[in-house]
Amino acid sequence: MKLNNRNLLILSLGALLSAAPLAQAIADTRQAKGSVERNEARQAGNLLDRAVAHLQRNGPAQSLAAFNDRKGSFVDGEYYLFTLGLDGTMLSSNGASRALVGLNVLDLRDAAGKPFISEIIDKARTADNGVVAYHWLNPVDNRVENKVSQYRKVGEHILAVGYYIPRASAEQARRMLDKAVALMKHTDAEHAFKAFNDPQGGFVTNDEYVFVIGLEDGKYRASGASPNLVGVDVREVSDAAGTPLFKQMIALARDKGTGTVDYVWRNPATNAVEQKHTLIQRFDDVLLGVGYYSPN
Repeated sequence: MKLNNRNLLILSLGALLSAAPLAQAIADTRQAKGSVERNEARQAGNLLDRAVAHLQRNGPAQSLAAFNDRKGSFVDGEYYLFTLGLDGTMLSSNGASRALVGLNVLDLRDAAGKPFISEIIDKARTADNGVVAYHWLNPVDNRVENKVSQYRKVGEHILAVGYYIPRASAEQARRMLDKAVALMKHTDAEHAFKAFNDPQGGFVTNDEYVFVIGLEDGKYRASGASPNLVGVDVREVSDAAGTPLFKQMIALARDKGTGTVDYVWRNPATNAVEQKHTLIQRFDDVLLGVGYYSPN
C-alpha cells in the first residue's frame, strides 16, 4: 500500500483510538457494577432504529448534521451512531472516531489489526443489515474493549451503532479466585457466601463471578451470576457439548485441590454460549470457582 498523507493520518489516528489504552484494558480492575445481565444489544438496536427512521424521514443533509451533533439525540454515553459511505468515507460519528469524519477510513484497523470498516462495507454490499465484531476504545472508561456494531444500509449510507462487551482474562479470574479464597480464610462461610451472592459484594464484575459448590452433595452454596441456584444439586448437569463439568470440577478438587476445567457455557454478559475455562480451588468441603471466556 502506498502511504500518502491521508493513509498516514488514518493509520496514526487508528493506532491512537484503538491501541494506546490496550495495556490499561488488560489491567482492568473495575468494581462490580451490579447485575451481570447486559442489554447493550437492545439499546444499540433502539438507537440504530431511531437513526434509520430519521434518515428516511429527513434525508441525508439534515440527518448527517443531526448525527454529528455531540449534544444531540444520537449519542448517549458509550452508545453512539457512526455513518459510512459505501466508498469508506466516515460521514458522521460522536465516538472516538469523530476525528475521522470526512476522511476515507477503508483502511482503518482495530487494536488487533482487523480491517473492520472494510468488513462492514463488504457485508453491507450483500446484506442490508448485520453485525461486525472488533476491538475499540470505549469513550466512557477510556479502555479498549470487545465491541460489536450493528449496521443498517439505507440507500448509499451505512448506519452503525456498537456496544461493548467486557471480557475477563485468565489473570483477572485468578485474582478474583484468590480474593474469594482469602475471604473464606478470614470470615465464616455464611458471610463469605453472602458476599459471593451479592451483585454489589465485589465478586460479580461483568462476565466474571464466584461460585461455590459442596464436594459431598454437589449443591451450590453461592453463584454470583444466579443466586437463585443456591441449594441446587448440579452433579448431573452437562454443558452443550455433553461435558459433565461439575462432576469434573468436584473430582479435580478432591484429587488435586486446584486446576482448570474447560467447557461451553452461557456468558451472562453476551447471553451467548461460548467457550469457558473455570479455575477451581478446594477449601475444606467446598470448591470455589471463577471462570473466563475465550477471547473473540
